[in-house]
Amino acid sequence: MAAVKRNLLKIFPLVNDDFRIHIIRGGEEVILDSYDENVATELSSIITLGDSYKKLIARVPNYYPLYRNDLVESRKSYKCPLTLTDNEGASHEYELEVEGWIGTYKTTRGRKAEVSDFPDNFISLYANNKMGEFNILPIVGQNKLNEVYVVGQLFVDLFEKSELPDMSLSNRQGYKSDDPRYIAVISFVRETLLPDILKKREKFADITKSEKKKKKLEEIKNDEAKFRQSVESFKGKTAQCIIAAIGGQDRQNEMTDIVNTAINENMPELGIKSQIDNNKKKILISHTYNDKPLADIVFQMLLHNNVPAEDIIYTNCDDEICRIPEGVSIYDYLRNFFVESYSTQKIYVLFITSENTQRAWGAMAEIGAAWITQVDNKIFNIPPFTPKHPLNDEATWHSTERDEHGTLSMSKLNADVFCQKIEHVCDQINYTKRTREENKTYLSTLVAIR
Repeated sequence: MAAVKRNLLKIFPLVNDDFRIHIIRGGEEVILDSYDENVATELSSIITLGDSYKKLIARVPNYYPLYRNDLVESRKSYKCPLTLTDNEGASHEYELEVEGWIGTYKTTRGRKAEVSDFPDNFISLYANNKMGEFNILPIVGQNKLNEVYVVGQLFVDLFEKSELPDMSLSNRQGYKSDDPRYIAVISFVRETLLPDILKKREKFADITKSEKKKKKLEEIKNDEAKFRQSVESFKGKTAQCIIAAIGGQDRQNEMTDIVNTAINENMPELGIKSQIDNNKKKILISHTYNDKPLADIVFQMLLHNNVPAEDIIYTNCDDEICRIPEGVSIYDYLRNFFVESYSTQKIYVLFITSENTQRAWGAMAEIGAAWITQVDNKIFNIPPFTPKHPLNDEATWHSTERDEHGTLSMSKLNADVFCQKIEHVCDQINYTKRTREENKTYLSTLVAIR
């Protein structure tokens, strides 16, 4: 009965208090009396067209109040003028009006309960409150993955204006694709409405990922704080017990310092930081936006050497998982990884340097933080810039040439040095690196080697 109800609602979604459908089988009875208001509670975003559908916005859950206006939107009905020929062969000006709504589900998990269920992602067309075409999504969409979240109902009464030619197909399950009215609606949905709702779906997905990142970051900070507190308590109690056992109360301060020093030196032997270390980012790609092309090459080479994207901080990465969580200050975020703590794992910094570096406050701040905390780092430089202190200017750095058009290239020697540095980072942080030949071959697909 539940499957029958779900599928009938997709065919007859205009049920209400005045038009109900009763499903009766034996002693069972199910009444269908509403659709769009119920489905709205399952959405993450919505765009309504026309005053009659504004009320649906209130039914969409407010998952992220700060971003509410980005996820739900009420618009006026879409109108456009058309010149059409009536049944008598005369041409007249008409106004095509589209009302209704389009939205995206929060999730598709568990929605298709039965194999025989009709699709949940569809955009239906109606005229005079009658369904004319169940799903135009295959026509207006581009078969993108996130289109599985889309659902909508659009109402175009001009489709069934009696003085105009009948545009319904002979089976009454669609419309003639060459009718100007149909072409206008398809064009509006394909070029405007569908792209707009998919942007809202992407925004919802980005916010959700960001919130998860923030939660994980907060968990790391809390774990660090709890661990710090427990270690300090352990050190204090241990020192007291040792002093009491050997009768060293008259030298309490001196003995406490000796015990604390011994504990600090041997903390890594305990292996009790592994859980916190495993939750921390491992690599920071420090760069300016103008040097993103070289930073992208470094990022791709890390991935090629089995470094997970989630272990990397890369603020201008095309992959959202590496960027700073939305709504979090970049400096607050980085401070959690640069700060000295009981953690045995410090972040490894890969500096992308050029003439742009000394003009970028963010990049200079990262260089200073790395120097203060003495973290390991590598330099990938673009001449004519010369790395200077506090960068490790005594170590050999890699050089990539950039011409006046912004095209990057490197010599065979520097290509080898590039691969050597990437492989060394992998060795230091225990990733399974590729062979030198494999790395040089892959690098040649990312940049010209001359």
